[in-house]
Amino acid sequence: MSKVYSFPKSMKDQKTHYCAGCGHGIVHKLVAQVMDEMGIQEDVLLVCPVGCAVFAYNYLDVDAVEAAHGRAPAISTGLKRVHPDKTVLCYQGDGDLLAIGTAETVHAANRGENITVIFINNAIYGMTGGQMAPTTLVGQVTKTTPYGRDPEQVGYPIRASELLNTLVEPKYIERCAVYDVKHINQAKAAIKKAITYQREGKGYSFVEILSMCPTNWGVEPTVAADWVRDAMEPYYPLGVFRDIPAGVVPEAATPKAGVVGPVNNPKPEAK
Repeated sequence: MSKVYSFPKSMKDQKTHYCAGCGHGIVHKLVAQVMDEMGIQEDVLLVCPVGCAVFAYNYLDVDAVEAAHGRAPAISTGLKRVHPDKTVLCYQGDGDLLAIGTAETVHAANRGENITVIFINNAIYGMTGGQMAPTTLVGQVTKTTPYGRDPEQVGYPIRASELLNTLVEPKYIERCAVYDVKHINQAKAAIKKAITYQREGKGYSFVEILSMCPTNWGVEPTVAADWVRDAMEPYYPLGVFRDIPAGVVPEAATPKAGVVGPVNNPKPEAK
């Protein structure tokens, strides 16, 4: 007997606008499946940024808010503080999260806002036609780096998970990928854990997902999937960087006992 395909209740029956082989559609489905499994469709507030993910609200059947470029974490912060009973999902790409939105990303994490950020890292600007992104690899050819990314000119690719892992407040940080079934299942588990932690009030959670962009990379979808594994993953290693409820806490993010800031220090005595 053939298996009957089950369409996620939390996903709209909408024809995709994403390019063949793009990872966004995969992640949309994972988010919808998780919402169905957790029974939280009516409780979710989705924040959509500028970039290829701008139309996420066309596919996920939840209440959604459009954010100005880079401001999704700020909008998510406001929504969560006004509606603490809701589950706020902040869905962003690399240009939105790590270029124009770097400040919002870092400070929302540093404050420990109780939101869940899903970050799609495809190493390039997709919607605007394939320019260099903050995550573009060294030597990678793009519209704005025709001879390959030169770190002496533009710096090295930013590792978002490692960057946020230097902060004290984030409770869960994991990097996943969606280039094959095994890793797709791992990404789904990470998304579910991140959302669960938010709903339990544990704090800021961040899931980075390495994804394919065959069109702007100029390759076939199968080649793009292999490139994520062979080129991206060595520079962006997969795994859990932070899981404070499970006890995975980096030393750099642990305040030293007895160390206080100047506000808490006694004032010097007047002479």
